[in-house]
Amino acid sequence: MKLQVRVVEARNLPAMDLNGFSDPYVRLQLGKQRSRTKVVKKNLNPKWADDFSFAVDDLKEELVVSVLDEDKYFNDDFVGQVRVPVSRVFDADNQSLGNLWYPLNPKKKGSKKDCGEILLGICFSQKNSLLDLNSIADPASASKCSDLGVESPIHPSSCASPARSEDASSSNSQKTFAGLFAQIFHKTAEAAPPTPSITSRSIDLSDLSEPLFSLEMSEEDSPSSASFEQVMKAMESKDQGSELPSNLPGGIVVDQLFMITPSDLNILLFAPDSTLYASFTELQGTTEVQIGPWKLENEAESVKRVVSYLKAPTKLIKAVKGTEEQSYLKADGESYAIFASVATPDVPFGSTFKVEVLYCITPGPELPSGEQCSRLVISWRLNFLQSTMMKGMIENGARQGLKDNFEQYANLVAQNVKPVDSKDIGVNKEQALSSLQAEPQSDWKLAIQYFANFTVFSTFMIGVYVFVHIMCALPSAMQGLEFNGLDLPDSIGEFVVSGVLVLQCERVLQLISRFMQARKQKGSDHGIKAHGDGWLLTVALIEGVDLAAVDPSGQCDPYIVFTSNGKARTSSIKFQKSNPQWNEIFEFDAMADPPSVLNVEVYDFDGPFDEAVSLGHAEINFVRSNISDLADVWIPLQGKLAQACQSKLHLRIFLDHTGGGDVVRDYLNKMEKEVGKKINVRSPQTNSAFQKLFGLPQEEFLINDFTCHLKRKMPLQGRLFLSARIVGFYASLFGNKTKFFFMWEDIEEIQVLPPTLASMGSPIIVMTLRPGRGMDARIGAKIHDEEGRLKFHFHSFVSFNVAQKTIMALWKAKSLTPEQKVQAVEEESEQKLQSEESGLFLGIDDVRFNEVYSLTLPVPVSFFMELFGGGEVDRKAMDRAGCQSYSCSPWESEKADVFERQTYYRDRRISRYRGEVTSTQQKSLVADKNGWIVEEVMTLHGVPLGDYFNLHLRYQMEEVASKPMTTFVRVYFGIEWLKSTRHQKRVTKNILVNLQDRLKMIFGFLEKEYSSRQQQPPQVP
Repeated sequence: MKLQVRVVEARNLPAMDLNGFSDPYVRLQLGKQRSRTKVVKKNLNPKWADDFSFAVDDLKEELVVSVLDEDKYFNDDFVGQVRVPVSRVFDADNQSLGNLWYPLNPKKKGSKKDCGEILLGICFSQKNSLLDLNSIADPASASKCSDLGVESPIHPSSCASPARSEDASSSNSQKTFAGLFAQIFHKTAEAAPPTPSITSRSIDLSDLSEPLFSLEMSEEDSPSSASFEQVMKAMESKDQGSELPSNLPGGIVVDQLFMITPSDLNILLFAPDSTLYASFTELQGTTEVQIGPWKLENEAESVKRVVSYLKAPTKLIKAVKGTEEQSYLKADGESYAIFASVATPDVPFGSTFKVEVLYCITPGPELPSGEQCSRLVISWRLNFLQSTMMKGMIENGARQGLKDNFEQYANLVAQNVKPVDSKDIGVNKEQALSSLQAEPQSDWKLAIQYFANFTVFSTFMIGVYVFVHIMCALPSAMQGLEFNGLDLPDSIGEFVVSGVLVLQCERVLQLISRFMQARKQKGSDHGIKAHGDGWLLTVALIEGVDLAAVDPSGQCDPYIVFTSNGKARTSSIKFQKSNPQWNEIFEFDAMADPPSVLNVEVYDFDGPFDEAVSLGHAEINFVRSNISDLADVWIPLQGKLAQACQSKLHLRIFLDHTGGGDVVRDYLNKMEKEVGKKINVRSPQTNSAFQKLFGLPQEEFLINDFTCHLKRKMPLQGRLFLSARIVGFYASLFGNKTKFFFMWEDIEEIQVLPPTLASMGSPIIVMTLRPGRGMDARIGAKIHDEEGRLKFHFHSFVSFNVAQKTIMALWKAKSLTPEQKVQAVEEESEQKLQSEESGLFLGIDDVRFNEVYSLTLPVPVSFFMELFGGGEVDRKAMDRAGCQSYSCSPWESEKADVFERQTYYRDRRISRYRGEVTSTQQKSLVADKNGWIVEEVMTLHGVPLGDYFNLHLRYQMEEVASKPMTTFVRVYFGIEWLKSTRHQKRVTKNILVNLQDRLKMIFGFLEKEYSSRQQQPPQVP
């Protein structure tokens, strides 16, 4: 015997989250059997319409229905609970309680807290007598069941069979123990063969001759027999202007525009006779596809169907069966939202989760050609039914699988419908802004609008009344403590009236003061033109809708502050308006760095000295948004007041570069000065692959990338990508791909930790994000502290020095305020001073040096130093030594008599492999000023085990006192091991042999070059 339960909806649930909403779901338990519904995000009146079936072994058991609030980072919050005895359902008429509202009880029994109500449908279903296909096929029985379904439409099984109805009417459901026993084990010769219990999800109405229950349709028109167009029309007629659901938190896998109307795109994707789904299953090798009909439920408020299939096997997983339940959440003829819940119980841990996908079809922007287009956005999330230690692995696998599947899906749709090219929706900036004109503001008109309220009117009338009274009244005799010039109230009534007059006058004076101060400082930056060349950000503020009313008059005085890259623009104040019209244009001065975000904050003006009340805020992310989509956009505001009123702003945003020339090259040149290393411009193909990998806009370009390890529970080797606005990480290990990125502005602090055994002897770069930032990248964080900050650990860089300098330079350029930049420079100077005082070179630990070469050359020290001068001798010597693509930066003074530069080249002699070499050189005069010391730290790229060590060289040149024009040279060599390896001796020997050959070649060339110059006759001027 089965107990069928339908969880329909709940109402008036208390808000459990700080945003004023809850994320409720329902957990059901009968004995040891447990089930739960899906989670409804940000809703106090959620609707589920989920069905459950429980086996009943004991009539004394209770069905426990608990409503909980999902919390991502902490334990789920308890909302309320209801207990329903199974015996109560068994003793009810037709063994069904129908649809009933049950009040939710708080956790503490004595508490009077209102926890809301939940609508449940509960009934019994027996395999051998409740619903068998033979009895349903009978028209009479189907008619009876349909009549009962109108009373309790929660489930087809709530209708009793004809046999049960007759038994109930004749014997009134015998209450004796024998009667109960007979009802439980109802086995008679006339009983139909047992059939599995049928739920609303598994019943196919197309197989029935009559409908099981009526949903405002005639008895001869079953929901399944209606065409797809008729079902959509029924949904449209029931739509009450509900909001389109927000994207699911797992991420967006498809966001594309197509040249088709929303209704036609909906038919193409979800109509039963559409060939698109068949083509998609054939493309993926899916077999045994069974597509159920669309069925109306909940009085045509929702439409559902069930699709089952056998997924093709992969290298790791065999063929598995999947069941997908699709339901329409919204269909109004212009916008459609389809929610799909996919269950794959045969995969490992498949019983612990469901994959939920949301399809949103909305009208696209207007095209210059006048054609209509549609936007298809597909998002996803995982709904874990049970806790599991494999949650992270399941999320990673699902993320990559969905991305690959829906990439094929989007390509298939693009083959059937022409996608919209980004060039086709490009909005002309001048044309879009030319139509905007700021509303003329007349001070008298605004004053009348501002002061035309009950407070001012009542104060004025009372003032007139008091004035007339003074004119008509006779002077009263002085009494009590009065004297000439002081007239005190003579009664309690006069005292109260005087107090009311004072308060009213004070309020009016405050209104006048606020108005005058607001008019004095209008605060609008409208019309201020931008200056300079660079990234120009233009924001057109058009209007606001449903802004929160915080004044007693039921209105507000809103103004808006836009902030980007540390620069702010402020709009004018709109008095006493909750739906203000601005039509103002703001231009930010040209910025050298491309902006990442635009912060929008809406305030209510309450006087110059009072703290402004925030009416809502929003953040526009240029990295995650296509700039063409921002040319005309409605931005929903966040915050308690804004979300309660569903406030929105209408903006038009444009981002252009006005400097001309090569934007990428100019930015890289600036970064080269900070990093001290030449940065090559990446090819268009590389930049395109980088943009596609992380889903970035076209203006984003790659600056550098490094091989490193991401430290979590286990080190993960991958690549760290750095661009002007983001830090990204990508790794692919045994088919499992890890990918995330966050912005430079999200970083609060960057630290360098000393090498440890866990980091394999390599320094660790720790990036700490600001509280609540970068949550999309939390998959790569090692630590999530109590303050909500994520910490990312990166180590084992091939060239730690270059990686650290590049990261620090980009971070300082993007995220630090001017005060923080000054502080960072001071700290860096202190660190350099400490390293110089301790005898360390470039902040690196002492390395054991050995003399590997010494020589006396018949050249003066001044000519020998041309070997490090960056001129003709330097380049010829490096070319003779086999160094290709040689480049060097100019010498820069670090302090008195100490200079530093960076070099780069491809060297085929320092190793048997043609690797790249980056080095930092530092030169200083010896104590007696007759020689130089040049120290060099070299990092090898593209060399086996190149990330295990750094090479240190020290050249010491002194003039020989006994032999003028002669230089004595000594070269010292050392290796700094970053990681331990058993090949240390072999690597050292290989490098040392090749290094000695290189030094002989360079010094030999230098001697010949000096001799050849001495033999040349002097040029006569």
